[in-house]
Amino acid sequence: MSGKGVQMSEVLRLYHGAKAGIDGPIRPIGSSVNDFGRGFYLGDEPSQPLTLICRGEKPTFYTCEMDLAGLRVHRFADGLDWALFVAWNRDMIPEEFRSVYDERFQSLRGADDVLVGRIANDRMFIVLDMFFKNTLSDAALVDCLKALNLGNQYCALTDAACARVKIVDSRVLSAAECQTLREKSLRQRQRAIDEVERIRLRHLHDGLFFQEILEREAKGGVS
Repeated sequence: MSGKGVQMSEVLRLYHGAKAGIDGPIRPIGSSVNDFGRGFYLGDEPSQPLTLICRGEKPTFYTCEMDLAGLRVHRFADGLDWALFVAWNRDMIPEEFRSVYDERFQSLRGADDVLVGRIANDRMFIVLDMFFKNTLSDAALVDCLKALNLGNQYCALTDAACARVKIVDSRVLSAAECQTLREKSLRQRQRAIDEVERIRLRHLHDGLFFQEILEREAKGGVS
């Protein structure tokens, strides 16, 4: 992992999308099986939340500022730790290997206010699904992360972190905008599938597959 205990002082411009708008104060709630677990999510690329919410009943796009000064921030480097943490949060680690990662990742969530790492939207889900199904190696996974370049997500895990998020602008998307975004998302998904296949073929004979990594780490190996 990377960035344990990093202290950051800059105020960031970030973006959030809500399918039905935000009701009440910002809180670290929501599904526990998101990429980084339960929290309030923002991204540094405005296009990502737009495509995420375009099928909502009242899709609302928020421009926010977040002050990280004094918060405990952990930043994931591109690579295997990020992927395994996402797998752990999404309950994709097989039961026989779960205890290895429970000990490793529960302490991370209990020690930080904000987690930062790559966005895993519908394009990245293609990659993760292939990796977790042992059809894509870890070497290919890292290359895909760099090639798709989806930007970073910031997950506010605590009330203290959420209190640092300020909404500076919001707007509800029109039906026409949503239709355009849905069409754009489909085109991007197909381009991602084609790019991932090229990368997969390039790494057919190098790297490790998910099952091999789990077995190695269960035996005390180093990722």
